[in-house]
Amino acid sequence: MRILISGICGFAGSTIARALAAQGAAHQIRGLDNFIRPGSEANRAELKRLGIGLVHGDVRSQSDVDALAPADWVIDAAANPSVMAGVDGSSSSRQVVEHNLLGTLNLLEYCKRHGAGFILLSSSRVYSIAPLAALPVHVKDGAFEPAGALLPPGMGPQGLSEAFPTAAPVSLYGATKLASEALALEYGQAFGLPVFVNRCGILAGAGQFGRPDQGIFSYWINSHLRRRPLRYIGFGGKGRQVRDCLHPNDLVPLLSAQMAAPKVADGDRIVNVGGGAASAMSLRQLTAWCDDRFGAHPVAADPGSRPFDLPWIVLDPAKAERVWGWRPKTPAVAILEEIAAHAGTHPDWLELSAPL
Repeated sequence: MRILISGICGFAGSTIARALAAQGAAHQIRGLDNFIRPGSEANRAELKRLGIGLVHGDVRSQSDVDALAPADWVIDAAANPSVMAGVDGSSSSRQVVEHNLLGTLNLLEYCKRHGAGFILLSSSRVYSIAPLAALPVHVKDGAFEPAGALLPPGMGPQGLSEAFPTAAPVSLYGATKLASEALALEYGQAFGLPVFVNRCGILAGAGQFGRPDQGIFSYWINSHLRRRPLRYIGFGGKGRQVRDCLHPNDLVPLLSAQMAAPKVADGDRIVNVGGGAASAMSLRQLTAWCDDRFGAHPVAADPGSRPFDLPWIVLDPAKAERVWGWRPKTPAVAILEEIAAHAGTHPDWLELSAPL
């Protein structure tokens, strides 16, 4: 099977490419990357060593995508993945739309031309900010958790389901991913292409680029180990905000199942793919783990709020299990240990992946 991965030298793209390559000669894997993210070059040599074809190009450029050889499937892992993108002063709003939506459009046109299937790696940030920001919470073991028996529609004890609202506001980043989802599904219907959308929670693991807005687990562990300044931002500066985490290796069985059996009900084409409640933790709990692993390191309190910060987002992957028999395999503690081991052997990782 010929598989094209966009953003192949990013964390998710490179991890997926290595895992697919390990399955042997059944797959011919190629990828496209523009190498503009710090750290992307670090993955190039290993991918080439594995026999994975790499093209230096940009999904925003139609001519770059048009020049690619035909593939049977496209896995779209290219994106500006920061929820602050376009509003933090470091990137323009137009760039966010071009990266995350125009890039998807160019890849969908490629799929239409070659009759290829399309799998979009989307995000938990497509879900509405307002009901999540207003979620009643209480504190348990240093972490927020939903309070009360009456939860918002689309939310259960295990987290957000695919039925949770996606009405604006969802951030510019979230809006580009939501628009990409809709566009992909429309292309699938209009041109008879198999299309799947996987809404991912926070992806984490060794080799993740250490940026607080994109790879918080890697950033936190690397910074704690190096005794860099850390801050709990917002929510009283206590570090109680909660997210779940997922190793991108765990995505591969789902991707393989989707590529092998593309005929499913239209309503089953979108699934949440997260670590779920079992992998959820707060920054304070992550700090406690780091303190035990590396020794105590103080974290400053910054009670000031930021746009789009939310107290609790956990994805419920029950639908993915029902439709695909998929569930996350890598426990959160194993993900943290993997990051810590990588941090210990790569003392310059923060400088490499996120220059100060």
